[in-house]
Amino acid sequence: MSDVRVRPVASAADLDTFVDLPWRIQGQDPNWIPPLRKEVKALLSPGHPFWRKAEACLFLAERDDRVVGRIAAIMDTAFIEYQNELAGAWGFFECERDQQAASALFGAVRDWCLSRGLVLIRGPFNPSTNYEIGLLVEGFDSPPTIMMTYNPPWYAELVEGCGLAKEKDVLAFQFRRGHRVPQWAEDVSRRLTAKGEVSIRHMDKKRLLEEVRLMSALYRSAWGRNWGFVPMSEDEIAATAEGLLPILDEELAFFLYVGEDPAGVGLILPDVNPLLKRLGGKIGVAGMIKYLLYKSEIKGLRGLLFGVKPEYQQMGVPLVALRYVVDILERKQQYRTLEMSWTLEDNAGVNNLLMEFGGACYKRYRIYNTAL
Repeated sequence: MSDVRVRPVASAADLDTFVDLPWRIQGQDPNWIPPLRKEVKALLSPGHPFWRKAEACLFLAERDDRVVGRIAAIMDTAFIEYQNELAGAWGFFECERDQQAASALFGAVRDWCLSRGLVLIRGPFNPSTNYEIGLLVEGFDSPPTIMMTYNPPWYAELVEGCGLAKEKDVLAFQFRRGHRVPQWAEDVSRRLTAKGEVSIRHMDKKRLLEEVRLMSALYRSAWGRNWGFVPMSEDEIAATAEGLLPILDEELAFFLYVGEDPAGVGLILPDVNPLLKRLGGKIGVAGMIKYLLYKSEIKGLRGLLFGVKPEYQQMGVPLVALRYVVDILERKQQYRTLEMSWTLEDNAGVNNLLMEFGGACYKRYRIYNTAL
């Protein structure tokens, strides 16, 4: 077997090759969802607001002048400062079933991170915990939902064969129509809302940026001390808001209030992945026609963001939010499933509550790390 050569992406043609590689490796898998090439390129562009406090090097692995793998080495200064940890990241990993190629790619990531004084690498992050994360290790029998990853089952063998070990799993829970909220939770939720202690209001698209800022602040308050958390910058918040606007349903984005105080937040997105499957990575006139023809295929939802301030978590506010979420699934007849993702595997309070409300843990994603 010939040797593998790893080289950095150094041209527009190289970037095209980097972006296109998943089509060759995963394109025949019926559960793989092709991303929009334009969006991937925008995220990897130095002009994306994420990179204002981060840097990366994209690598390609070649064997006999044929590209067989890719990876990104990432140094997120915002994460390093917030978590006070000299950790680098790896992401955007794709590779043929070729252990030598995978080892060469991770060797390049190690060298790049070591040269910047980092002492640990973890991933996959594409490119941080605010975007797509995790290597799928359970739940290969169905497609991912919007902004969740997918990969062949043997990717775990490649990663572990490079000396990386599990650090943390994150979970996805699926709800189906027809499940009844537990009576005790129903009683507590109705008492809080009937007495006016807790109220819900929908997002106002006319004040989108202001609303997304409030969402971000509430989420930071709820989860800011959690593993892997890093706050988004103002520019990232604006870019995220702009990206989500075309599919945002105001009724699916909501705030919880205790009196006049914002206490919690929820953001649920229509799962447009069935349409992305049809688009095949491109959008244009043909893409818009496909959207109009096939938008009825959107049968699922994804709970992307959910959090309650710590001071309100024990008074039943999470129960009000979850009851609202389950009610949405019943009321909006076009949807059959709702995925709540992701949650940390060791967050027993949240995971047990999701299961009690009828959620089933059906996908598991793994974060790996190794010391340098």
